Amino acid sequence: MFVSGTDSIDTIVDEVRKGVRTAHQVLDHYLERAERLNPALNAFYEIHQEEAREQADSIDSRLRAGAAPGRLCGVPIALKDLIDQAGQVTTAGSAFYRHRAKESATVVRRLEAEGAVIMGRTVLHEFAFGFSSENPWFGPVRNPWNLRLSPGGSSGGSAVAVAAGMAPAGIGTDTGGSVRVPAALCGLVGLKVTHGAIPLTGVFPLAGSLDTVGPMAKTVRDARVLFRVMSGYDPRDPWSTPSPAGADRIDRLQGLRIGVPSDWLSAVPTSAMVRDSFGLFCEDLSDLGAEVEVIEESGLKPGPLLQMVPAAEAAAVHRRWFADPDKPYGPDLEIRLGAAMEVPVDRYTEAMRWRAGVKNAAAKIFDDFDLLVTPAVGHAAKTIGEDTIEINGQPLFYREVLNGYSALVNMIGCPALALPTNRPGSPPPAIQLLAPWWGEEALLDVGTLFEQTGLIGFTPPPPLPELPA
Repeated sequence: MFVSGTDSIDTIVDEVRKGVRTAHQVLDHYLERAERLNPALNAFYEIHQEEAREQADSIDSRLRAGAAPGRLCGVPIALKDLIDQAGQVTTAGSAFYRHRAKESATVVRRLEAEGAVIMGRTVLHEFAFGFSSENPWFGPVRNPWNLRLSPGGSSGGSAVAVAAGMAPAGIGTDTGGSVRVPAALCGLVGLKVTHGAIPLTGVFPLAGSLDTVGPMAKTVRDARVLFRVMSGYDPRDPWSTPSPAGADRIDRLQGLRIGVPSDWLSAVPTSAMVRDSFGLFCEDLSDLGAEVEVIEESGLKPGPLLQMVPAAEAAAVHRRWFADPDKPYGPDLEIRLGAAMEVPVDRYTEAMRWRAGVKNAAAKIFDDFDLLVTPAVGHAAKTIGEDTIEINGQPLFYREVLNGYSALVNMIGCPALALPTNRPGSPPPAIQLLAPWWGEEALLDVGTLFEQTGLIGFTPPPPLPELPA
């Protein structure tokens, strides 16, 4: 019986397949929760009740006719409003971009082919170029753990929809942490895939060499099924890459070699609470038999060149509109894009050389370690309307704190998984695991082992209070 909106994908698919619930009934449950909770949270920009019910009814009809249920049979999905769905308008969280899609993005077609129901489009940071989801045109997305706090971004709406039980799963994009940061701030599992593993066809770009699509879910198992459904080569996407055969799998924590890059941790502003909880998590890993080793000089740490790559590539996307007075940008993006337009080619080239060095450093580390582990964010609380987060008494620009552990991973291009720990917190503090390129299955294996041992797990947010004044 549905009670809190915390049902797993497996539970929904099993109930729909067995006739315990129809896809229509499942959808109505989540639509009711969204109708009740979304006014306070602003996760959904648009909820497609009529179209979603038609999808659900079609699934029920096919099942009655004897069709085989798909892997996502009857599962409602919250879709980031950056990803095309046929017949719907993609806004990318902007004031002026309005694209009525004639065909769905590859990921949407794959989700729907497995029986998923796209229930609505979620609010994001304007053009996905930021980490707060405080959108000047659609309003701020609010964190269900505390309505005064940001859920992170840019996929904040998808994260909030899942964390608050308005949808069992969400789809976001991750260019510098935009799946992992909101997952961490909302207590979810968030997967950033190897660049090229999931097609970007039909997804509005931010920075093509960094962009990825990824799932946000309450469990690692749910994230895995979404990854498997969406991944795979698409010849229409120039960034898409066929995955190599025979990826490694991991079935135990004993003997697992996990590196802790201390120079990276030292470079990111991190609160005492996050450092303490991360240290305890690493101790727990060691107690379970993993070989956790500090890497003093990993060569993996964010530097001043890191922002040059997304800035220059975003400028290439927006240059056609930026000077047009009829194409307004919000204050945050106007400043960021204005600076991005001034990035010279030689600076971008220098940044790409630095990026190659970081990738080489990561490759050497993965010769000796199965995984790397870091905190997911430097601090898990950013107040809506404030641009700084206080770390050890010092106010710092929020982006330094929120994406210090995530953005470098997109430079490397390897997969990473944000996971909520079992430590106390609102939300519980999150960690980030990194695996070698194309190591998603091994990464998810380890996440599953963490769930089984109680190291991580989803904790529902408390009931919503009244919206703050």
